[in-house]
Amino acid sequence: MTDVDAQLAANIEASLAEIAHPSLPKGTNLYGSTKLFPDYQAEEGQSYFTLIHGIPHESSVSFVAILQATRALRKGFETAIYFYGPGTLACSANRGFPTTGDAGFPGELNMNASLETYIAEGGTVYCCRFGLALHGIREEDLIEGVIPAHPLDVQDAIIHYARKGAIINSVYNL
Repeated sequence: MTDVDAQLAANIEASLAEIAHPSLPKGTNLYGSTKLFPDYQAEEGQSYFTLIHGIPHESSVSFVAILQATRALRKGFETAIYFYGPGTLACSANRGFPTTGDAGFPGELNMNASLETYIAEGGTVYCCRFGLALHGIREEDLIEGVIPAHPLDVQDAIIHYARKGAIINSVYNL
């Protein structure tokens, strides 16, 4: 072992000894759990509408929007999610690597699985046909239950849900 290698080994040992690991045992609370607002449930006829314009697995924003829509559905809201632009990629049943349905990395298909759960529980999912065309996705490639929609429906869907007094959650990321 050279002098440099010996010094490097000593530095590594010193660095590891500076702070005890793990500093807290597994299961230690790091944050409080007090919920501030009431656990609101939907009142008769209330709607929750989500617009998603974000690439799957590139950001947590789109994924969290699906989770929020699912939670609203479980609270009794009439819910719908509308994917447009690059968001339409999340609606493809033909994602995966090396084969369809295989996650090439952990979390790659979390949006697909969450959408399937949302649809199975009664949620409505719209997907813009123009967004599909921009990314080479065919209608027959959609997750079962996803409804293809005309590009002009994006604006009219917003108007429809706004007139119903819906809570509108719009997420946009690239």
